[in-house]
Amino acid sequence: MQTFFEPDQLIDPDFKRSNEILRACVHCGFCTATCPTYQVLGDELDSPRGRIYLIKDMLENNRIPDAKTVKHIDRCLSCLACMTTCPSGVHYMHLIDHARAYVNEHYQRPWHDRALRWILSQVIPYPTRFRVAMLAAKMARPFARLIPDARLRAMVSMAPKHIPPVSRNDDPQTFRAVGKKTKRVALMTGCAQRALNTDINDATIRVLQRFGCDVVIPEGQGCCGALTHHMGQTENSHASAAANIKSWMTEVKGAGLDAIVINTSGCGTTVKDYGHMFRDTPLAADAAIISGLAKDISEVLMDLDIPQVEHKDLVVAYHAACSLQHGQKIKDHPKTLLKRTGFQVAEPRDPHLCCGSAGTYNLLQPEISGQLKLRKVKTLEAVRPDIISAGNIGCMMQIGSGTEVPVVHTVELIDWATGGPKPAALDRKLTKGHPIPKLR
Repeated sequence: MQTFFEPDQLIDPDFKRSNEILRACVHCGFCTATCPTYQVLGDELDSPRGRIYLIKDMLENNRIPDAKTVKHIDRCLSCLACMTTCPSGVHYMHLIDHARAYVNEHYQRPWHDRALRWILSQVIPYPTRFRVAMLAAKMARPFARLIPDARLRAMVSMAPKHIPPVSRNDDPQTFRAVGKKTKRVALMTGCAQRALNTDINDATIRVLQRFGCDVVIPEGQGCCGALTHHMGQTENSHASAAANIKSWMTEVKGAGLDAIVINTSGCGTTVKDYGHMFRDTPLAADAAIISGLAKDISEVLMDLDIPQVEHKDLVVAYHAACSLQHGQKIKDHPKTLLKRTGFQVAEPRDPHLCCGSAGTYNLLQPEISGQLKLRKVKTLEAVRPDIISAGNIGCMMQIGSGTEVPVVHTVELIDWATGGPKPAALDRKLTKGHPIPKLR
């Protein structure tokens, strides 16, 4: 694609990067075949190719974004399926991130939209605030039908029926390896996940300890910054990221780290991009180190001596989170680990398509998100699974709200199969007439 940026624009590193990305695009349209919003809406402007044209025009001309451009940018899930499909290697993620930051800086949203985004940015990244908000949402649920705004109704309906107590395992501390130590790793405990499902971090710690890892919960870590980053709030997202870099580098420079383990793939995609985010800042060197150490839990477990387990009782439908398969290019590790630990793994039709969660997308675009959820649940249930497994808390909440099949994190199943407790979600389903066979 030919571009016409002025030399003074290209001094800005974000404009320079966007220019590189735009020039790589050859208009082939392969991306439209795997874009969820294009499949649902059928509008060229709701495909990656269409959005690229809108972004190019906006950035080249330093144009104040109009409502039409913002609408189509907002409708992007950032699922990154287009990056997997693109034969030209167009790095759409960095382009859409720049576009959102540009919109946030130059576009005046309606007051109610600004208010909603402010609330999300001030609540979800903070576990205590998020817990309070979910309790309030639970009390408001009986009146949800009376709420006129679909986005507010989505926020109320998102609150789980069961809000777990705080896990003290998320406090700063070190869990020692069982037996011979082979690695020292830091566990990113996250933000929303700590409020929504404490079992995931607990299971991660147990598995890592069981197979020879000292697990450090560092002081000062918090939200990865993904939520505000994808809303274009660069200052907020970089502040969160910088705090994590400082926290983890303290461990790197102290006793050292072999990996930073991340069990929420949406966070993992963002942390692995810290090197790019801080490339022209004083934190560039440290950010690059952190990005290099960041590993999804499945990557770390593949390096450990996970035994072959035989039981073959349970069919697990594996949902590939977009941030894992498209953002981090990790497709086989979770399935390999599930098979190794004795589960029968079934993949649904169209596994490349998004479930519609996408961070806060299900709250900001509930209609489109709802259509994608129904499609995803239908394909997962079609393989007649006993359990649905995923590696991202957002996907788990989204899919779980549309099915009676229990949805658990992949690491919980691996923990269970190698000596840990049965995932609590399976026990809760027992009370609803959905018995889960025992492992042998």
